[in-house]
Amino acid sequence: MGDQARLEEFADYAAARQSHLKRTAYLLCGDWHEAQDLTQTALLNLCKAWHRAKRADSIDAYAQKTLINAYLGGRRRRSREREVHASVAVTTSPFAREDQPDLRLALLAALTELPPRGRAVVVLRFWADFSIEDTAAALGCSTGNVKSHSSRALAKLRELLGDSLADFEYSREGGQR
Repeated sequence: MGDQARLEEFADYAAARQSHLKRTAYLLCGDWHEAQDLTQTALLNLCKAWHRAKRADSIDAYAQKTLINAYLGGRRRRSREREVHASVAVTTSPFAREDQPDLRLALLAALTELPPRGRAVVVLRFWADFSIEDTAAALGCSTGNVKSHSSRALAKLRELLGDSLADFEYSREGGQR
């Protein structure tokens, strides 16, 4: 297969999967502009490694791993203590649900408080519905590491969202506890 054919094949894949990768990137970083940059970085890296990606068991899994590596690499390059604050407008988020905007906003805000690896585990396991093994493969770590990060991240989310979740449940049940 010639270089032109490989580039066309990659371009077709990138066009079809870019939106999905961008949504995942948004969940990882919490900012649409940063998510766009992260997606472009991941696609550039994927293009460079397209010959390897094509031989992988799953191109989508390879792309997800490339995105995760770009995300974690960017976090390492930045100041380790810098906090990321998402400014989320209800009307601009594809995750908006008419019946749960307060819970969605609380969850997105809480995700920004997690460390990068913990956030990556939560996004892959509970949003992208990856298995523990697939998450470990995407992050390049052991399944025990995924379980440990997942446990700590979920505990932190429970701590951060405790009252928000209780208030949501209370209002959803029509004020009945």
